[in-house]
Amino acid sequence: MEKAGFFPLYVNELNNDALETYLVNREKFFPHLRNKYNSNDIKDVISDKNFFNNLFKNLKNDFNRDFKKNSIDLITGGPPCQGFSGMGIRRSYSVEKKQLPSNHLYQDMAFFIHQIRPKIFLFENVEGLIRSRWTKNGEKGEIFNDVLTTFRNIPNYNVKYKLIYAKDYGVPQNRPRVLIVGIRKDFSNNFLDDDAVLAEFLPFPTSDYPDIEEIFSDIIDDNFVYGESTNIYKNDPLNKWQENIRFNPFTKQILKKNDPLTDQQYSRHSLKVIEKFTYMIKNNGEIPEHLKTKKFSQRVLPSKWGNKGPTITACSLPDDFVHYSQPRSLTVREWARLQTFPDWYEFKGKRTTGGIRRAGNPRKSIFDREVPKYTQIGNAVPVKLAFEIGKHFVKILKNYN
Repeated sequence: MEKAGFFPLYVNELNNDALETYLVNREKFFPHLRNKYNSNDIKDVISDKNFFNNLFKNLKNDFNRDFKKNSIDLITGGPPCQGFSGMGIRRSYSVEKKQLPSNHLYQDMAFFIHQIRPKIFLFENVEGLIRSRWTKNGEKGEIFNDVLTTFRNIPNYNVKYKLIYAKDYGVPQNRPRVLIVGIRKDFSNNFLDDDAVLAEFLPFPTSDYPDIEEIFSDIIDDNFVYGESTNIYKNDPLNKWQENIRFNPFTKQILKKNDPLTDQQYSRHSLKVIEKFTYMIKNNGEIPEHLKTKKFSQRVLPSKWGNKGPTITACSLPDDFVHYSQPRSLTVREWARLQTFPDWYEFKGKRTTGGIRRAGNPRKSIFDREVPKYTQIGNAVPVKLAFEIGKHFVKILKNYN
């Protein structure tokens, strides 16, 4: 969104590491975010009777603009999706979705929108939201109906939705996601179709995704060591995509050979795992019988996608995918490139974690989750997708101004 021209005024993020990742990357251009304009728990925000009056007052003092009269342009939100995703459902144990507090945060987002009255709002969530039921005996799709109705009940907005695929917008993943877009009636026409793309609430596809080889070839280290890191670029950029991902906005330079490279640490695999990954790379992803495990999914990334285009969705587990030419899982930096994060972008917190620390246990009312680097990246909206949507929103705002 920032690349598309938006200026971030305020951020809310529950997890401290994810919030720190957001803030540390914006200290130079948007220092106000760390100094004053951030919060952790949206529940604390909406229960504070003075919050919105104070926010408008502070914004007017700091930015010399009355945001009640000349309103904020955009609010975006992605309330936690673990309760609606296939993986999240498996980790929810026997607890009904209605009992998971995070599954009701869309209501808090709607309340926030109602108070701020932006010109546009954008809600993002996983494909599973469309089919989800509140209880085992509920109706298929009832959660999405409740979510959509909640946003449509915010006065004076035209609201459309769309199941989109990130690959259609230049992301090297299939990654289906539900987007709900609300545009204030003085900035939109009430096109009869609910389809957000046909109604021009969202952009038409660009279909300019890169192959895996295009993404990773410049940061391959032929002499990598398991458990250690490659700390410098071994090559100059080998294509235009790599030039873009290596562009540093602070220096206005493209990172070149021997410049520092961050988050390129390799997992310390066992000999059995290395044997399995080597076999998989040589045999079109097949796993030998004596090395099969109960693991949910594991596949070798193809160097080229083929006719169907990207078929993967990067989630929170780095060992879901095997590097296309080296017997190892992906590094944090490679994981970030799959999500089209630029190489200068820093990630804070642990590299990875597991078990109950990552998944929680709703049955025991353990809802806190650690959000290490891989998970932060896997949970994110791909940068290229957000950029294309942001450019489209800018066009809408300029047309109506």
